[in-house]
Amino acid sequence: MAEPGSELRRRFHQQLDEIDAKVIRLFALVTESVAAATDALLAGDVEAARQLTLRDSLVDQLEVDLEQVAERELLMETPMAGDMRYLVSVLRVVPELERSGDLAEHIAQRAVAGLAGGLTPSVRGRIEQMGSITVDLWRRAADAWAERDGDAAAVLDQADDRLDELHDLLVAELAEADIALADALQTTLVARFYERLGDHAVHITERVRYLADGS
Repeated sequence: MAEPGSELRRRFHQQLDEIDAKVIRLFALVTESVAAATDALLAGDVEAARQLTLRDSLVDQLEVDLEQVAERELLMETPMAGDMRYLVSVLRVVPELERSGDLAEHIAQRAVAGLAGGLTPSVRGRIEQMGSITVDLWRRAADAWAERDGDAAAVLDQADDRLDELHDLLVAELAEADIALADALQTTLVARFYERLGDHAVHITERVRYLADGS
């Protein structure tokens, strides 16, 4: 017969496994949303944008569920150093995931207004590049979490530098392009959303480094 203490520890670690499965699911949802947002924007796909809004509602609910469970485990249990670090990491990472889901939705919503129809081929190309790099950043961030890869932050930081460069190039191009002012302003916001998505991916891998080695 199992000792009461060992049974409690078993249940606690089972709960941590369930939390991790939900965090990985959240990463998948956000990564899918970033990819879908770019596609919806450039294709002017209103229905895809609406579907992404529904997905973002699921992201929001998962965030609330995860925060409640992680906080409860911190209060009700007496986690050892590694488990404490894990729960703290969850509480730091999950809000960044939720905000990133919101940013993807903001990008997709520009499809509803038909923004892509007023853009030049060059501007569309830069948006496509930014979207591609951002999706890659998020896939790497998800892998870093799943693998507890503490070295991923340095790699992602370099990729994020390229995203920042594209942001600056796009903003400069918009100032000179033959695009309606309202469309140029909205596209400037879209570029900023991609830049922030890159920043969130990097921040998350910095949290993974703390999770992996406590630094």
